[in-house]
Amino acid sequence: MVTLNTVPPSISCCSFSSGFDAGPPVPVPKIGFFKLPRSNGGNHAKLSLVQATEESTVATTNGRVAAVSGENAHQMATNGKAGNIVWHKSSVDKVHRQELLQQKGCIIWITGLSGSGKSTLACALCHALYSKGKLTYILDGDNVRHGLNRDLTFKAEDRAENIRRIGEVAKLFVDAGIICIVSVISPYRRDRDACRALLPDGDFIEVFMDVPIEICEARDPKGLYKLARAGKIKGFTGIDDPYEPPLNCELALPPKGNSCASPCEMAETVISYLEEKGYLHA
Repeated sequence: MVTLNTVPPSISCCSFSSGFDAGPPVPVPKIGFFKLPRSNGGNHAKLSLVQATEESTVATTNGRVAAVSGENAHQMATNGKAGNIVWHKSSVDKVHRQELLQQKGCIIWITGLSGSGKSTLACALCHALYSKGKLTYILDGDNVRHGLNRDLTFKAEDRAENIRRIGEVAKLFVDAGIICIVSVISPYRRDRDACRALLPDGDFIEVFMDVPIEICEARDPKGLYKLARAGKIKGFTGIDDPYEPPLNCELALPPKGNSCASPCEMAETVISYLEEKGYLHA
C-alpha cells in the first residue's frame, strides 16, 4: 500500500482595486463540527457541518445551528415569523452596481384595469430602454403567478400577498441597480403604497393606465370581461370587485378621445420622466 501525504492547498484573498475601500482582509473560513443535542429517536448526538470565521460565534435555536458574526451578534432580530436573523452586508453595494450599469435602480409600477395596456407598455418600455443600453426586467402579474405566486388565489388576502411578494422581489432588483418594470392590476391603494414604502423616496414610480372600463371591456384581449359578466368569474376587478385609482401617481396615461396613445409614445413619456429624474445615469 502506498501512503500519500496530502498537503491542503494554500488559500489567500487576492487584492483588487474597484474604486472603493474593500476593508480589512477577510479571514479564511474554517470548517468544523458542532455537536447537537441528542434527538429523541437515537442514542448518539448528530454532528452537523458548519462554517464560521474567526470572529464568529455559533448559536442554536430549537436544535438548529447558525453561524452568527461576532460583530453583528447583537443585531439579531425577529422579522415576521422568523427569529434570530441577521442582515449580512456586502462590500459591494447598490451604488457600486449602479456605477457598473451606468443607471439607477428603480421600480416602474404600472397599474390599471385588465385590458388597459399595462403589459403592452411594459414590453415597449423594456425594448426602448434596451435600445438605449439600459438593463431592465419585467415582473408581469400573469407571469409571476406561473411560478413564485402559483400558490395564490384571487381572494382578497391572496391578492394582498401577491402584491407584497412582487414588491419585495422588485426591491431586490432595484438594489441590484436594475430598472424593474412591474405590470400588475394591483387594485388596492394600500397594497401599492406598502410597496412604495419599501424604497427610498423617488425610487417607486407609479404609472397609472387611466383607461375607462368601457374601453378595457371593448378590448377584452383575454375574454375575461365576458366571463365576468356571465358570472363565471367572481371578484373580477372593475365588475364585482373595486379598482382604487392612484391619488398621487407620478405619471397618468389617459386615452386621447376614444383611443389611446401608441405603446411607443407612452414608453417615451416614461423615459422622459426617467431622464428628467436622473435614473438613466449613474
